Amino acid sequence: MLGYRLGLVLERRTAFAAAALLAIASVVPAMADDEPAPAAEPEAYSLHIQGTYTTQGHPKFSSAIADGAQSMKAQRQMAETGDITLFAGLRIGGLEVYINPEMDQGFGPSGTYGVAAYTTGEAYKVGQYSPYARLPRLFGRTVIDLGGERQAVEAGANQLGGFHDANSVTITFGKFSVVDIFDTNTYAHDPKADFMNWGLVDMGAFDYAAESWGFTYGGAAEWTQSWWTLRQGVFSISRKPNDKYLDPDFRQFQAVSEAEERHELFGQPGKVKALFFVVSGHMGSYTDAARLGRATGNAPDTGLVRRNQLKPGGGLNIEQQIVPDLGAFLKASLNDGTKEELDFTEINQSLAAGLSLKGSRWGRPDDTIGLGAEISGISNQARAYFAAGGMGGLLGDGQLPRYQPEQILEAYYKLSLYPGIPLTLDYQRVTNPGYDAVRGPIDFYAFRFHAEY
Repeated sequence: MLGYRLGLVLERRTAFAAAALLAIASVVPAMADDEPAPAAEPEAYSLHIQGTYTTQGHPKFSSAIADGAQSMKAQRQMAETGDITLFAGLRIGGLEVYINPEMDQGFGPSGTYGVAAYTTGEAYKVGQYSPYARLPRLFGRTVIDLGGERQAVEAGANQLGGFHDANSVTITFGKFSVVDIFDTNTYAHDPKADFMNWGLVDMGAFDYAAESWGFTYGGAAEWTQSWWTLRQGVFSISRKPNDKYLDPDFRQFQAVSEAEERHELFGQPGKVKALFFVVSGHMGSYTDAARLGRATGNAPDTGLVRRNQLKPGGGLNIEQQIVPDLGAFLKASLNDGTKEELDFTEINQSLAAGLSLKGSRWGRPDDTIGLGAEISGISNQARAYFAAGGMGGLLGDGQLPRYQPEQILEAYYKLSLYPGIPLTLDYQRVTNPGYDAVRGPIDFYAFRFHAEY
């Protein structure tokens, strides 16, 4: 039955994605056998392309209450997404310029509603059955060398090959994602290549600036010296929480700071990152919304009580190689839970951890097994708001009869069909979806096909 339903999805909804992915897949083997040697001179330009198709669904699950407007629907369902992205780069003197036109299509299960740590990073807060074009990134980057060992820069998507000093200042500006630079992790950060769940891909309580697709305008500076890097960025937030449009003049903004330490533990490399952010913007207080709701006899609505406020938060992001083919990660984060979620998801506290194992032990070094878990919670103010029938960006059962922290377990196997062409099978178990203990648990099954050159 699953194969039959998947066939219908591929046939009816993603002909464009399937054709494009097959085209990319046909190019990669031909190119892989004739890999060019590293360039002696810095790359003047680059072109790369990727395509990703995912389908994710769950069987019917039990629920003691009826589905709300923003619940994960209890009946069996399946949803799919597809995207094709071009990565073009050009070196102009000391400036690198990148542009990423993209074609998207599809939705996540229940339209990206019902789970705070949502189950697929390939789904956005908006979606469409028909393919549509957009421009997620258009940015410039310049690197100021400060001395130290001369190091090669590997060529890749949005990275021109060349050389830079070990000590440097990197400045990035334009349109891109905050998490292109901040909160990165070797083992859990790319929903096209490793874990899919939002709470594992990024720190759950990092309410980073973004429009509905996860991108923003702004700039960041990274100062690297020896074993450490300091990062600072300023970014435009959405005009109102979870909006498609960004504040055009930065009257509403987010400042992000991150300190990274690099080390060796028993001869194995690792990183520790500490992040802090503060949002200055037009947002609503859960308490103010609940008070107005009681006074008017209506369900609370943060949209009715928005005013200029500050929302701080932060987190810790750790990665550690245990042996060359096995790595671990840990992420912990929290934010000010008195205000509504801004641009990410309804999580005020989050703890996530996991392991990533390469397949070299069974003769498949390009395969990867991942196992991760995440637990998240919301503040007392947020609980009262949702219990009274309030709606958020992703959540809204219309009630919250029994609050419990949301729990995620995710496991995946990424099978390398050919260099640059992996196929991933993914399983997730979501307990207390949307913090509601009378719903679920839910078992999610996913298939992800990716091709890149």
